[in-house]
This record gives sequence, structure tokens and C-alpha cells, in this order.
Amino acid sequence: MKVRELMTKQPTTVEPDATLGEVATLMNQEDCGSIPVVESGRLVGIVTDRDIVVRGIAAGMDPKTQRVSKVMSAGPVTVGPDEDVVDAEKKMADRQIRRLPVVEGGKLIGLIVTAQIARAGNERKTGETLKEISEPSSGRASHARG
Repeated sequence: MKVRELMTKQPTTVEPDATLGEVATLMNQEDCGSIPVVESGRLVGIVTDRDIVVRGIAAGMDPKTQRVSKVMSAGPVTVGPDEDVVDAEKKMADRQIRRLPVVEGGKLIGLIVTAQIARAGNERKTGETLKEISEPSSGRASHARG
């Protein structure tokens, strides 16, 4: 299965000049802990709730005026839309991240989240189990002993 089949298209993003407060509000509305930072459609970073708190507020920055560009992580780990989901899952596990920007030609085109991969995996396993249950067993049928 390819990343493009599971990714969320047109994810919520912010520009580098958004304030920490604006991004925190957006994270609350979207119920997420990280948001890609884009400039003219190009991915330039990712900002997490931890970035806002640790790099921003704990460092004395004013969330009403401080810009995301000061606390974001530049050059985030990304995945291509035609990469295998297993490879994306490995990147996420290796880097301990839950949301992976999907980039094509430098442009952000989507986002894949661990929950999407888990749901797809469960659906595959359920399908395989149903297939196994539906197939006739080889050999003779077993009888209950009693």
C-alpha cells in the first residue's frame, strides 16, 4: 500500500510568521500536537506543541507576538506519496514521530498519521483472517471430543 492511499490531503498548515498563540489555538481546534509550516506551498518546517512550550514560552517568548519561525524544527523528516506505507511506518518508529509530512517536488501535498497506518493494518489483518476462516481447511474435518 502506498502513502498516497492513506494520507490526509490538504492538511492544516501555518505560515512561518504565524504567532505561537495562533498555532496553539489551531492545534486545539484540530486536536493535534504538530502542524506543518509552509511558505508558498513549500514545506519549511514543522512546529509541535512541545516546541511552543519549551522553545517558546519556557524561554520567555510572548505567544501573542513571537513567530513560529523562531521555534519550529526546520527540515522535518518527510515521506513521498509513492513510498510504501511500511517504509513510512519505519521512519515514524525510528524517529518517534506520529505525523509525517508527505512531500512531492518540495511541496507539501499531505500528511500521514500513525493512526491511519494502524487502522489500515487492522483492516488488512481482519481481511486476511476472514479469508482464512472462509477457505476450506485441508484434510479431514476435526470432531469435538466429549
